[in-house]
Amino acid sequence: MDFEGINFPVYRKYKNNKSYFKIIHPKLFEQIQVIGSKKNMFEIKAKQFPELMFIHDLVFNDTEIAVEIGEEEYLHLRNGED
Repeated sequence: MDFEGINFPVYRKYKNNKSYFKIIHPKLFEQIQVIGSKKNMFEIKAKQFPELMFIHDLVFNDTEIAVEIGEEEYLHLRNGED
């Protein structure tokens, strides 16, 4: 899995706006999961192959599971700004 040329962090979200991601580097990402009006935030350190492939898919959008967003949109949600 070659991430050469990728400038981290990279920001993505699911098309349904239920999960937002900040990929910090190829083995670490943050996720904000939106359930109704609640937000849950997780930091995931990838150790196993499926986690590493998930990060790869988010970054390169091979499976079209997510769309690219800017840092501002991610921080807006994370900081709870309306």
